[in-house]
Amino acid sequence: MRFGLVALAAALALSACDSGEVPSPAQRQQGEGVQQPLAANAVELRGEGLAAGSEAFYFAAGQQEVETALAKALGAPLRTGSNPECGAGPIIFTDFAGGLTAHFQQGRLVGWNWHLAQDGDAPATGVVKLAGDVQVGSARSLAESAPGYAPVEGSTLGEEFALGQRIGGFIAGDKVEMLYAGTQCFFR
Repeated sequence: MRFGLVALAAALALSACDSGEVPSPAQRQQGEGVQQPLAANAVELRGEGLAAGSEAFYFAAGQQEVETALAKALGAPLRTGSNPECGAGPIIFTDFAGGLTAHFQQGRLVGWNWHLAQDGDAPATGVVKLAGDVQVGSARSLAESAPGYAPVEGSTLGEEFALGQRIGGFIAGDKVEMLYAGTQCFFR
């Protein structure tokens, strides 16, 4: 009986320590990380995944769901293919208008890259953008002044840079030529 009273007193003491002002993990996730809703024809690329219209996807989201949302925002895929010889393992890629390529492995989103549209690509029906000021086609000076910008020294792929820990890119001449995040199939 005495042990039961001690345990009850300890439980009451612990519950009294909660001021009620500390947000729960769910409330913290809804705080500063909340993104504004996107237009139905917009895709926002993020270091941990992407958002298409009203849906957001982290890397590891299902391929079918991601492709469906991207098609709603940007139109039907331009092409789908695979690269079985990628150093990270076989990659399936799906290209969309606006220069966006989504990368999948084993039916899961693992990365994206966004590049200047290629000759012959259908015009974009939607808008692709990166969260933040730097975009494909942005001036070199804008990228170099962005928070987290760091050149990648010794890159064998061209003038490569990082924007923080999760996003990378390439500059050609005076413009940002490509941005990427997640698993890529670059041969270095």
